Amino acid sequence: MQQLETIVGSAGIYSYPNLPASWKGRIAETVTPETEIDCLVCPQSSAELAQVMALAYRQNWRVLCAGAGSKLHWGGLPEGVNLVVSTTKLNRLIDHAAGDMTVTAESGMKFSDLQAILAQKGQFLPLDVPYSQEATLGGIVATAITGSLRHRYGGVRDLLIGLSFVRSDGEIAKAGGRVVKNVAGYDLMKLFTGSHGTLGVICQVTFRVYPLPDASQTVLLTGEKAAIAEAAKILMASALTPTAMDVLSPVIVSQLNGADGMGLLVRFQSVAESVRQQSDRLLEVGKMLSLKGHTLTDDSDLWQQLKNLMWNSERGDQILCKIGVRPSNAVEALAGFDSLNGSGVIHAASGLGVLRLEENSAVEKVEKLRKICEEKGGFLTILQGGVSLKQKCDVWGYKGNALEVMRKIKTQFDERNILSAGRFVGGI
Repeated sequence: MQQLETIVGSAGIYSYPNLPASWKGRIAETVTPETEIDCLVCPQSSAELAQVMALAYRQNWRVLCAGAGSKLHWGGLPEGVNLVVSTTKLNRLIDHAAGDMTVTAESGMKFSDLQAILAQKGQFLPLDVPYSQEATLGGIVATAITGSLRHRYGGVRDLLIGLSFVRSDGEIAKAGGRVVKNVAGYDLMKLFTGSHGTLGVICQVTFRVYPLPDASQTVLLTGEKAAIAEAAKILMASALTPTAMDVLSPVIVSQLNGADGMGLLVRFQSVAESVRQQSDRLLEVGKMLSLKGHTLTDDSDLWQQLKNLMWNSERGDQILCKIGVRPSNAVEALAGFDSLNGSGVIHAASGLGVLRLEENSAVEKVEKLRKICEEKGGFLTILQGGVSLKQKCDVWGYKGNALEVMRKIKTQFDERNILSAGRFVGGI
């Protein structure tokens, strides 16, 4: 504690008994019951962060990397953690090159704060992330979570063009830059995206950004699953250019709109006339397939409501899972989830989505849902579900052949295994 205090000052360190209640709760959901955290450390600069990590390396302390902690409980259960290192005080804007459509900021900046800054120049970072008021830029990269806008703009790895990070030994390293270009070599940005803090502590990020759209309109089609599947197929083969296209389970449709059946939620964002024409064309497709059509011009609240339904973190008895299936099997998979009282959203073009269960001890049910995903060419990863569930289930359920490669990469970046150990695939 004293050694850390000489680096970050008394205002930058919290002993475990003095932690804010929100942090205590999040940490309790994150680590094994036997783990005793000594303190939370909040460096105010990359230099301080480097010194903290250098000290941890010398002392062989295990570190749990965090931003604001909104997604700290995702992934496996780290063991033997000595301290939590939070980047929330690394929250400064470094550069916004509006003409080049790039922005560089420290990793602890909140996503919502960055969007407010970009909006002043008519731009935005096209990520539709959960807990967007709390989520930090570094946490978004580390968990690689994106939402419905992935359909048009791609995921985190497609938007991230540069980052700086502190290695496990305290050295600062950089990758990429502030110019959008293709370069040869090993792509550390993609390697760090989704690494859950196991390779290094991200301290600065650079993203490409986009102009805010002139107009936005959303169409919701509801009805029988076969017709919804056909509508999605027609839309993906058409010349229409939606920014989001999600298949919704019946429970989500009912909670969102009060309608019956499955749903296809499609958002168009462009100049006003294009948005209107594309929406009308999709409504015609729905009518042809005997689907009910609903249109909303002022649609921001609707998409926020959908996020709230799926990512409500106040419900401690919920299980939340990241899922993936073949896009052509999205509707059929959601129908299977509904039969097991699971509700979800799948992004139609990628087959990625989120599944919600209302029970916190349904180990057998989780395994059945995982089997459904795997039969549809995909996967199921438990994000939120409580410590007891994660002790009984394989959180990641990984069955690929790259585990040995992942372990070698982990060893190269963190040979002493002090960074978020146990949080990633295969106990990495």
